[in-house]
Amino acid sequence: MIKFVKRPEPSKAWTIATPILAVILTMILGGVLFALMGKDPFAAIRTIFWDPLFNDQFAAYSRPQLLVKAAPLILIAIGLSLGFKAGIWNIGAEGQYIMGALAGAAVGLAFYPTDAWWIFPLMVIAGGIGGFLWAMIPAILKTRFNTNEILVSLMLVYIAEQLLASAALSWLRNPEGNGFPGSRNLSQIPAMSNPELIAGTGTHWGVVAAFAAVVAAYVLINKHMLGFQIRLTGESPRAARFAGVKDKLLVLFCLGTAGVLSGLAGLFEVTGPAGQISIDFGAGYGFTAIIVAFLGRLHPVGILLAGLLLALTFIGGELAQFMLGLPSASIQVFQGMLLMTLLGMDIFVNYRLMVVKKEAL
Repeated sequence: MIKFVKRPEPSKAWTIATPILAVILTMILGGVLFALMGKDPFAAIRTIFWDPLFNDQFAAYSRPQLLVKAAPLILIAIGLSLGFKAGIWNIGAEGQYIMGALAGAAVGLAFYPTDAWWIFPLMVIAGGIGGFLWAMIPAILKTRFNTNEILVSLMLVYIAEQLLASAALSWLRNPEGNGFPGSRNLSQIPAMSNPELIAGTGTHWGVVAAFAAVVAAYVLINKHMLGFQIRLTGESPRAARFAGVKDKLLVLFCLGTAGVLSGLAGLFEVTGPAGQISIDFGAGYGFTAIIVAFLGRLHPVGILLAGLLLALTFIGGELAQFMLGLPSASIQVFQGMLLMTLLGMDIFVNYRLMVVKKEAL
């Protein structure tokens, strides 16, 4: 009979191999999905993964968009990965992303139409604080009343979405917008915008922040005592308590850091690619970043690569919708498949498949 046997220790080879195999398996399953929808599976996979980078007809636009789409995913996923490593499950990054955008945009619009150099740094600070304060709600409830941070952080996403709709329809709505929902366009005021820093690359301050977060997280996890405490808590909470790790402070730190980075992602998005607060501003980056974090094995460099890959599925998915008529929901299913296949194949990291003789009764 075939049986899973627990390994003495996790396999390093499978830890590296499973994300790659998960991507390949997702392409196969995605191809089956597209075929069932009556689309050419090979054309769909090529359009999603190949054409945005190597087809001259689309690459001039798609390549710069790769960094634009990847930056918020990487920023959010880095913050989430710290908590996930410690066994702290923040599922509400989407809400923190929205609140960071709302706080930053509100501060900027409060000074409209002033055009001064200090406004954008003030908006960045406000965006980080907005995400931080929203993340502190589940953090304080967990440390004070031992509530479940998964449920609390997730429920707060829906509250944030309602606040976003309220802002777009009322208190941040453009008074010169002829009644249409949405705030003023922040790109009209240079001091409130996040423009491209290097022409033709898509690089803006959010991209810079994402790369800085990758470096900072790598140093923290591998070179700092706090990083050791995060890893120890995730691997053995009891040993961490014996080692003197203050678990409540760790909860506040991990959730607070995730909130700051998610809020910054929202701020850089609303001042850059989005340009304004709108009802549909929440693009699902907070939830997709969970896939990025796990696909990157909660490692900063892995998250950087995974963020670029998921950004490619966003860009390629939009292209496939336009060129092949694929519905947007099918692209979301395709992204979900990636997480499911990764989680499914993770069993081989801790278990090996063996054929054993069935004992006679």
